[in-house]
This record gives sequence, structure tokens and C-alpha cells, in this order.
Amino acid sequence: MGFPDRLEGARVTVVGLARSGVAAARLAAREGARVTVTDRRPAAELGPQREALRGLPVREALGGHDLADFEGADLVVVSPGVPLSIPPIAAARRAGVPVVGEVELAFRLLGGVPVVGITGTNGKSTTTALTAALFAEDRPTFAGGNLGQPLSELLLDGPRAEVAVVELSSFQLEGIEAFRPTVAAITNVTPDHLDRYASVDEYAAAKGRLFLNQGEGDFAVANARDDRALELARASRAALHTFGFGPPEPRAARCAGGAATELVVTPASGPAETYALRNRALRGSHNRENAMAAVLCARLLGVPPAAVQRGLDAFPGLPHRLELVRERGGVEWVNDSKGTNVDSTWVGLSAFEAGRPSVVLIMGGHGKGAPYAPLRALFPGRVKALLTIGEDAPAIERELSCLAPIEPCGTLDRAVARAAALAGPGDAVLLSPACSSYDQFQSYEHRGAVFRRLVEELP
Repeated sequence: MGFPDRLEGARVTVVGLARSGVAAARLAAREGARVTVTDRRPAAELGPQREALRGLPVREALGGHDLADFEGADLVVVSPGVPLSIPPIAAARRAGVPVVGEVELAFRLLGGVPVVGITGTNGKSTTTALTAALFAEDRPTFAGGNLGQPLSELLLDGPRAEVAVVELSSFQLEGIEAFRPTVAAITNVTPDHLDRYASVDEYAAAKGRLFLNQGEGDFAVANARDDRALELARASRAALHTFGFGPPEPRAARCAGGAATELVVTPASGPAETYALRNRALRGSHNRENAMAAVLCARLLGVPPAAVQRGLDAFPGLPHRLELVRERGGVEWVNDSKGTNVDSTWVGLSAFEAGRPSVVLIMGGHGKGAPYAPLRALFPGRVKALLTIGEDAPAIERELSCLAPIEPCGTLDRAVARAAALAGPGDAVLLSPACSSYDQFQSYEHRGAVFRRLVEELP
């Protein structure tokens, strides 16, 4: 059994009622499918999600999964947070039922809108948002996917876009079949989500699915200094282009650094183009690489150079990524809640110059199985104190001991109160957890919003 030719009348089971699942259920119902939504959480915990589906012909199966809803379906659509290894999904596959993700469902109904798909361990959200900002200077643009707005919502709510710029996590890419981005870009691949994947190679293979269906006329874009990213992109049947500080690929367009505040695009043929990078929201070498990737994606699909420069200058940056929340008594309070893995926290902490220990660092949450020890090199001359929160606090303390005073705080409110007592003029308090948020918060956005509120409430 393959993907249904038509959804009208098809039995569609949507697994997981987070935002993607709700959007998938709404889209399938709009197409005339007979939709069942199932979630292990009871109805009492799903009030907003159920409200979003009110009035639609959607059947609820909450508080657990019934195998009949999987084995008897014509299509199963899985939310990104639901592992494809759970027994009901395995049973559906044994019964010959196609199992896809929300992104795949939306792509099947897009009707030819070109897609720019962006993945990677770190930098993909900034790169996605910036790429969309560059396109938006030239044409109606949708930005979403893992960035926040499910691709299905483009078809449900938004005005018709001429291009969709979509951030894609490894979880989302596990659920694709025919999904084919016109431009597929990968920022980097470093250890992450090792609580879900057996190895870095398995995690990288999920990322590499971004290039699975590309062909002639498409573009694969990869970080030239990241060997894993390059290897995955080279497997694409699309034309390969590179960005960053690594060596150039032959016969390919490329974006690299010029002077300290310049980016240079070298097309496969034709003269080089130079863009100024003067926006404070894009400071730091990591953001310079993000900007290179975004500029290359935009130029490959014909965004004019003047529009690219306007977008670079106007980009406001992302919430929860090195976001200055407040200056209080000479202390900067910085929200980097999107630092959900060790490499992302490395980027956040390295944005502060070494010299004297001036950073009160808040770390912790639900660990992902990667070691914290790589951060040790950044502590001397930077970290004044380390405050730990969440369930992985003991592992953080073990691996980062003897580098700075460490205090277990347990919860974010206690950590903020303690940081306020420790930090003095010229210091910074940095929330960069190196962990996911799911032990104490609904998402990294929720964690960052709570941090922002706690900081703003300080006297």
C-alpha cells in the first residue's frame, strides 16, 4: 500500500497532538479524510490542542494508542516528537500502512511551490530565518517547519507563498518519502540526540535524508569545513555548492568570507559578488557562516543582490539565541535557551571574550547523551560560576568540575536568584543549557520565556 492518491474518504491516523500533529489533522480533515488523532496524554492535558480541532470531523483516541487505529488506517502521520520505533507504528508498517511525517503530508499538497530545506545540528534556525528574510525582500515567502510554524499551516492559514523556507530536524526527516527540496542546505553535523539514536552515524543518516529525492535542476548546499555535512551533500544527485571557511568545491558556486565584515559569493560562472555584513544581530563567526549559507540559498533561486543586502541589514535575529534580555546594575542577562546541545552552548559561550572570568553560566535540563567535557576549554578566563538545573545537573558537575565554582540550583528560578547575587558590574549571566527542556519545561521557547520573565521581575 502506498501513499493514497486522494485523501478524500481515506482513513488517516495522526499520532501526537503537538503543533505539527494538530496542523496535520486539520489539513487531512480539510482534504476530506476520516481523521483519528491519538496521543498517550489524556484529554485533560490536551485542552488547547482539542480546542484547535473543535468543529472538525476528527475522532479522538486519547490517553493511549489502539492498534486498530494504526493497522486499519490508509495513512499514518507522525508528529516529529514521536519515535518511529514505537510498537503501534511498527504494527502499521507490518500491515502495509504508509507512515509519514507532517512535512511529507504537506509537501504532497503544495502544488509545485519550491522548497528550501535547511538542516544541521547547529545554526539551522538562524539560517532558516535569515534565508526567509532574504527571500521576503523579493517575493511572498513562508518560513517554518521546525522553526515553529508547521508546513501544513502554509496550506491552511497563510497567504499563498512563492517559496517555502523550511527548517528540518532529524526527527522530521525520518518521516519523508517523496519530499524534494529545490535547495537543500546542511549547516553542520555534530553529536546530538544520542538519547534517540544509537550512534552519531545513525543521527547523521537521518540528516542526510534531506538530499534523498533531489535530482537534476536542484541544489545541494553544505558547509565546506564540515566533513560529515559534505559527505551527505555529495550523495545528492543535485549540483553541489559550498559555503564557509573550508576549501572550495570545484565548479561550484560558493560563499565565503572576504574582509571581516564582508561575504563573497563566487558563482560557478560570472563575476564574484560582495555583500556587507554589518548587522549586530549577525556578529560572531558562527553567524557569519549562517549568513553565507543564507546568501547562497537565496542567490541560487534568483533573489537579486540588492534584495539580499537589504535582508542582511534588516534581520532582527532570533529570540532565545544570545538574546539580550536586560542590563541590570551593569550586568547583561542573556537568553540562549536555544542552546539545547553541547555544540550550541559552545557557540553561545565563545561569543564572550576570554580575559577575566565574567560569565555566570546556567546549564542543565534533559541531557542528550553527549559529553559535556568539550566545554572545558572555554571555561578558563570566561566562566565566573556555573549554576546547574534539571535532571542532568550531576553529569554536568562531574564533567566540568574544578574549572569554576559550581552550585546545584535545581530549578531555573533558584538559578536566576543566585546569579543575581553572584554577578557584578561588567559580568554577564548566560542561560545556555546544553540540554533539552523537557524535564521541566514544554519547549526551549517556554524555558526562555520563563527566564525572561524571572529576569524582568528582578528588582
